[in-house]
Amino acid sequence: MRGAIIQHSPFSIQHLHKQEEIPMRRIALPLTIALALLAVGGVALGQIAPRAYLPLVANGPAGPQLAGCPVFPADNAWNQDVSALPVDPGSDAYIASISAGGSQFLHADFGENQSYGIPFVVVPPSQPLVPITFVEYPDESDPGPYPVPLNAPVEGGGAGDSHVLVLRQGECKLYELYHASQVGAGWEAGSGAVWDLRSNALRTAGWTSADAAGLPILPGLARHDEVAAGEIRHALRFTVWRSQRGSILPATHAAGATDDASFPPMGLRLRLKASYDISGFTGQSRVILEALRRYGMIVADNGTSWYISGATDPGWVDDDLNQLKGVPGSAFEAVQTGDIVH
Repeated sequence: MRGAIIQHSPFSIQHLHKQEEIPMRRIALPLTIALALLAVGGVALGQIAPRAYLPLVANGPAGPQLAGCPVFPADNAWNQDVSALPVDPGSDAYIASISAGGSQFLHADFGENQSYGIPFVVVPPSQPLVPITFVEYPDESDPGPYPVPLNAPVEGGGAGDSHVLVLRQGECKLYELYHASQVGAGWEAGSGAVWDLRSNALRTAGWTSADAAGLPILPGLARHDEVAAGEIRHALRFTVWRSQRGSILPATHAAGATDDASFPPMGLRLRLKASYDISGFTGQSRVILEALRRYGMIVADNGTSWYISGATDPGWVDDDLNQLKGVPGSAFEAVQTGDIVH
């Protein structure tokens, strides 16, 4: 977290956000049916009932879809197949430095326990706008108001990074907040960003978002609906214990405090090596590993190394996900996706 180490989950993840850094931090249904289901759940009134906001996900030829919206165009960086990209010359050094912080194996930062993972909510076009006050990075935040329900779920129940993610149907825009808390008739947050899911537009160079790297969060989450359908068609978000002062597009913000080039910059993309045998993995972990081999994962924040992010969902099975703990960091390699911006 920005300037403070905080407890993130029952797995004792500790996160450090943004500028400072210290070690440890598809049921394809027609949209009309989806809207009807959401309305029954009370969304039209801006109320969130348990499971009322379950996403209706479809992965089509145009790329990932969520609640009737594209999760960015098919050619967006998050949806890019990186299985054939060249290995970055600095790959070995990056992998070694990521593992140097103590954590050396892959880990799912989500599971059966609903108190961790990153929740998100889908709201209808009629969702009222409420004021948002930014108190940490106002100059790098997209101004409100945002269509955030006053009872929107907050990551960690308000502890830690406290992200709030809202997808508004119809306009297909994603509203994300960092360090968010509900105050009065609106919300207070450290920073916020609005993403047009039909566009490849990036943040202003040098700007953060609700994530340290200036990236969107929701497009990088492992979602149960996708895994249950048998395929994740996008890269995943993950954290590293320490990063260098630099970033690679689509990341627009550096969050590291060192110029040591052996450490990964924000936006660095890793993929599971083709030589790594995943034939013994089953269930949810197998689907995740297949995605990591094809689409990879992107450095998005400082935290515990090798922790991949997922959306909160009761459908996760820990016995499946725990298989990931046997995958060493050395099973990954960095790929070339662009130049580092300092």
